[in-house]
Amino acid sequence: MDDKKKAFKPYIPADKIVPEFTVTSIVLGIILAVVFGAANAYLGLRVGMTVSASIPAAVISMGVIRLILRKNSILENNMVQTIGSAGESLAAGAIFTLPALFMWAAEDSSVATPSFLMITFIAICGGVLGVLFMIPLRTALIVEEHGVLPFPEGTACSEVLLAGEEGGDKSKLVFSGLGIAAVYKFIADGLCLFPSEVDWSIKAYPGSGIGMDVLPALVGVGYICGARVASYMLGGAVLGWFVIMPLLVLVGGDAVMYPAEAPFNQLETWDLWGSFVRYIGAGAVAAGGIISLIKSLPLIVSTFAKAMKGFGHSGGVSRTERSISLPIAMIGALVIAILLWLMPSVPVSLLAAIIIVVFGFFFATVSSRMVGLVGSSNNPVSGMAIATLLISTVLLKATGNTGIGGMTTAICIGTVICIVAAMAGDTSQDLKTGYIVGATPFYQQIGELIGAVAAGLAIAGVLYLLNAAWSYGSSQIPAPQATLMKMVVEGVMGGNLPWGLVFTGVFIAIAVEVVGIPVLPFAIGLYLPIHLSTPIMVGGLIRLWAEKRKCKSEERRGEIINDGVLFSSGMIAGEGLVGILLAVFAVVGLDLDMGGILGNWGGLIFFILLCAIMIKFMFGFKKKAK
Repeated sequence: MDDKKKAFKPYIPADKIVPEFTVTSIVLGIILAVVFGAANAYLGLRVGMTVSASIPAAVISMGVIRLILRKNSILENNMVQTIGSAGESLAAGAIFTLPALFMWAAEDSSVATPSFLMITFIAICGGVLGVLFMIPLRTALIVEEHGVLPFPEGTACSEVLLAGEEGGDKSKLVFSGLGIAAVYKFIADGLCLFPSEVDWSIKAYPGSGIGMDVLPALVGVGYICGARVASYMLGGAVLGWFVIMPLLVLVGGDAVMYPAEAPFNQLETWDLWGSFVRYIGAGAVAAGGIISLIKSLPLIVSTFAKAMKGFGHSGGVSRTERSISLPIAMIGALVIAILLWLMPSVPVSLLAAIIIVVFGFFFATVSSRMVGLVGSSNNPVSGMAIATLLISTVLLKATGNTGIGGMTTAICIGTVICIVAAMAGDTSQDLKTGYIVGATPFYQQIGELIGAVAAGLAIAGVLYLLNAAWSYGSSQIPAPQATLMKMVVEGVMGGNLPWGLVFTGVFIAIAVEVVGIPVLPFAIGLYLPIHLSTPIMVGGLIRLWAEKRKCKSEERRGEIINDGVLFSSGMIAGEGLVGILLAVFAVVGLDLDMGGILGNWGGLIFFILLCAIMIKFMFGFKKKAK
C-alpha cells in the first residue's frame, strides 16, 4: 500500500502551473454557491435531504468555461466546484436546525423570530470552522489513506473533470450516464410518472417493510463504494426494519409509548421508524463516531505532530502539498469561538463556545472519515446534530440554562456543529478531488472559505423568504429534520426524551464493533431508512459481479470496472443537475406532477431498466483502437 501511495501521480504534476485561482473561477463559484445553497435549502426543508453539488458544479463549470469562455483548465473547473459545493453543505447544516427557532416564535408570541444578523453570523462561523478543522486532517485522511478510503463522490467528481479534460471515450461514458440519469430523474421526480420511492409493508410480518429510492445517484454511489461497504449499510437497515420494528409490534401490542401517539400494532412502518428506530440509529451513530474517533486518535496525533514540525517552515513544500498553516487554522478557530461568545445577537455563552470547539473538531473528524467511506449524500449530519443537541442540552439544563433561552442556545450550538460537520465532509471530498487532479490545497481551502461566506450571506434571506411564504412545519415545507431537532431539545429540557432508545443504539454500536464489523457504515444504515440502503446495495452488487465475472484478461476486467465508475459518476451528476432544476421549478410554482400513475411496480420496472442500461454500457462499451 505504501508503494502505491508513493507512486501516485496527480493529473497535473506539482511542478506544472496552470490557471486555478482566477477571477472566472471565483465569480462563477460564488454564483453556484448561492444558487445551490438556495435550491438545496428548499429541497431539504421539503423532503429532509439535500443534493450533493460538487459534480453538478463541475459539469456546469466545464460548460461555461470551455464552451462559453473558450478556455480550458481542469484546475479552474475544480476551483468552481470547490466553491460552489460549499453552498449546498452550509445550507444543509442550517436548514436541519434553524427552522426550529422560527417554529418556537410562531408557537409563542413572546418569543422573538431569529434576526437576520444572527442567522448569517452563525452560518458563516460554522462554515469557516468546518474548513479550518479539516486543515490538520488533510494529510491523514486524503494522502495517507489514499486507496483505503474511497471518497466516492470526490473520486467521481475527479473522473468527471478528467473526462471533460481528456474528451474522447471517457467523456462519452460520463456524459452518457449523465444524460440517462437526467432524463430518468426528470421522469421520476419532475413528471412524477412513477414514485421515486417505492415502498411495501409486509402484512405477514407486522411492523416490517421494504422499499427503495429508485434513483440513479444511489446506484452510482453503491457502485463506487463497492459491495462490502454497501452490505454494512444494508445490515444496519435490516436490523432496524426486519428485527427492531417487528419486535416492537410483537411485544408492544396495543400499548402506547412515547414518542408515538398510537398503539404499536396500529403504527405504520414509517411511524415505527420515525418514532423509535431513528432515535436508536442516532444513538448508534453517536457511539460509532466516538469509537471512530478513539480508533483514529493515533492517526490524528501523528497528523498534528507532522503539522507542528512545519511551523514557520513554509519553504520547500511542493505546490500540491501547500496548505493553510496549522497555527493560522488554530488561531482562526479560537477567534471564531470568542466572537460567538461576545456577539450580542447570538445567545452563546462561554460554556457553549467551548462545547462548539470541542464537538466541532470531533464531528469534523468523524464527518470527514464517514464521507470517505460512504460519500457526502449518505453523511448523517443530522445524526451528529442530534448527538450534539442531546449532550449540550443536558449540560445547559444542569447549569441552569432552561426554558426558551436554554433551548435557543442549544439550537445555536447544534446549528454551528451541524454546519461544521457538513462543511468538513464537503471539504474532504473536494480535497480528494483536488488530490487526484493535482490542485493546490491552499487555494482549495481559500475557495471553501469564500463559498462558506457567500452562502452564509444568502441563507438567512432564503430562510426568511420560505418562512414568510408557507411557514415551517406546514405541508409545503414540513422541515422534517428541524422538527426532530426541536423535539429532541424540548424532550431533554422537559425530561421526556426516550433515553432508553438512544442507549439501545449506543450498545448496538458497541456490539457491532466487538464482533469486528465497521460500526460507522452499519450505524448509518440503521439511522437512515432502508429505502436508501437497498439501491446502494444494488450498485455494490453490480460492481461485485463485474469483479467476479470471467473476462478474457485482467486488463479487460479493469476496463469494465473503470467504465462502471465513469458511468456511475455521470449518473450522480445527472441526477444532481436535474434535482436542482426541479427545485427551481418548485420555487417558481411550475407543477408537472402526473400523480405517479405507474405506481410502485412501475418505479421498480424503470429501476431495473436503469440497472440494465448501466450494465450494458459497462460491458458493451468498446475503446477505440489507437
